[in-house]
Amino acid sequence: MGMNILHRKVRLIITTIEIIDELGIQRLSTREIAKRQGVSEATLFRHFKSKSELLIAVLDYYSQFDSDIFQSAKMKGLGPRNAIKYFITSLVEYYENYPAITSIMQVLDVLRYDPELVDKVKDVIHIRSGYIKQLVEEAQLAGEISPDVDCDNLADIISGFWREICLKWRLDNQSFSLKDRTLATLEMVLNSFHSGY
Repeated sequence: MGMNILHRKVRLIITTIEIIDELGIQRLSTREIAKRQGVSEATLFRHFKSKSELLIAVLDYYSQFDSDIFQSAKMKGLGPRNAIKYFITSLVEYYENYPAITSIMQVLDVLRYDPELVDKVKDVIHIRSGYIKQLVEEAQLAGEISPDVDCDNLADIISGFWREICLKWRLDNQSFSLKDRTLATLEMVLNSFHSGY
């Protein structure tokens, strides 16, 4: 029984992501989610008390692998520059294998206007950018990135370019390799800020 409830909750989350991907956040409704799952809206609300609670679960699902990637990079003993590459590589591989999840990245700004979601949206963004900033700081200490570079700005550049590439990938119906373009851009950015340049 408990496992079935868990599976139902995950299916509702995945269906929500698919609807956001196909129709956009503006056309997301609990009625459409329930219809696609073949359940009543009352059943949906037994699992999630509100649409906002469901969207919080979607945001958790979107960012669920972040801490695993952080820990994996540490366990592998990667240097900071390689840890940045590992983090971004892991995310883009996940996105290439599950394109619908990228729709969540693109609606974060819209979701932050919901008072029940704003803190969760901030957490998702700040945890990721904070991890990148930490790695940039470590790379500076290791002499892999110039000490003159502002860590916050470089973390924003890294976070920003791959979101932009991801948006173009979505707009172009995945017509290019998200991984190849993102990693080539990351290499260019890291080389531009390398110590000694």
